Amino acid sequence: MNTSDAKRVLETALICTQQPMAVKELSALFQDQLGLDTIKTLLSDLQLDWAQRGAELVQVASGWRFQSRPEMRVFLDRLHPEKPPKYSRAAMETLAIIAYRQPATRGDMEDIRGVTINSMVIKQLEDRGWVEVIGHRESVGRPALYATTRQFLDDLGLSSLDQLPALESSNNPLDALAALEESGDALQLTLENALPMQTDLSPDHQAHLPT
Repeated sequence: MNTSDAKRVLETALICTQQPMAVKELSALFQDQLGLDTIKTLLSDLQLDWAQRGAELVQVASGWRFQSRPEMRVFLDRLHPEKPPKYSRAAMETLAIIAYRQPATRGDMEDIRGVTINSMVIKQLEDRGWVEVIGHRESVGRPALYATTRQFLDDLGLSSLDQLPALESSNNPLDALAALEESGDALQLTLENALPMQTDLSPDHQAHLPT
């Protein structure tokens, strides 16, 4: 199979799927006849092919996917003008603390916020697939340790936590919340509207880039 045909196969598979696909998954398209490095090169070529179009090929935590460009969202929203419910400030602050301080206990979050956190706030983030319990701290009561998920990164259009906006000199996660809300593109759209750039994504709960 020549390069052009291989790119067409990858393009078709990614357009037709409803969730990101890892390179190892994509290799099954070619019955493992193409190496992973070759597939990565072809994906990079496809990114360039789509550089001037309304959709783009991006790499997120769970793999590769096509999604609309942020500037297209204003037009696509006209197809579904109803506004989804927004998350509360408490939920967004809790999410920011977990994202920047993970793994974090509920006590850690309350220390930073300075107020008691309603258990429904954390449950809301868990139901959304953005946070999960990854263990328990070896201390009195063995409190649950919370961390963000791969779904959280996918919904923000990120491939790793390193791509989150940097903390300011105060090193306080709540300061980063404003950066998350104002950073634009996928971050702003997701945090303000509580909707991913693409729906029906795989709820895989790891925050690391797949091989």
